[in-house]
Amino acid sequence: MAAIGWKLPQSVLDPIDRISEILFGLIMVLTTTGTLSVVSAGRPEVRTMILAALGCNLAWGIIDAGLYVLGCIDERGRNLLALRAVRQAADPAVARRVIANALPKALSRLPEEHLEPMRQELLQLPEPPQSPGLTREDALGALAVCLLVFLSTFPPIIPFLLWDDVQLALRISNAVAIVMLFGCGYAYARGTGLQPWLTGLVMVVIGFALVGVAIALGG
Repeated sequence: MAAIGWKLPQSVLDPIDRISEILFGLIMVLTTTGTLSVVSAGRPEVRTMILAALGCNLAWGIIDAGLYVLGCIDERGRNLLALRAVRQAADPAVARRVIANALPKALSRLPEEHLEPMRQELLQLPEPPQSPGLTREDALGALAVCLLVFLSTFPPIIPFLLWDDVQLALRISNAVAIVMLFGCGYAYARGTGLQPWLTGLVMVVIGFALVGVAIALGG
């Protein structure tokens, strides 16, 4: 569990969430463009591919948005349960253990003298709601998830709208996908302390490997 209590996010989704949704949408659209045959494909086949990519990513955007809402409720519900356990514990040591278990793993070994001020502050908080419920931030986050997955469809398929040569369009589309995968990996590394250039290259390899697996398994 991430933390006890509530926070007012500065943005609807944190950077890693945004990168993850873009990657998800990009991989989904690549599974569609990757099955296009440059030998036999004409404009009808390209049109079908574009509509399939848009429909697929819209559907998965809606599904992923629903899963995002469930995740928000789950996290908030766990936080509420932990907060009630701290406030209702008759033994301060038990309350401190609840706090330690709720903290990120890197902080869970804090000595008790550091956990006690947290316990005291939690006891002073207003009475929490009875259930996690849905919030405006949940709805905005779900909308952002859906839009990120859906909008990530467009960069790889725009070349098919601009060039009649399917082979050229596919090459440009793949180049766009490589740039996007690298950019996602680079941004992910900046947010996690990894080496940006190396992570970007690894993300390109992983992305196309996942697309290959999805195509091979009929995805």
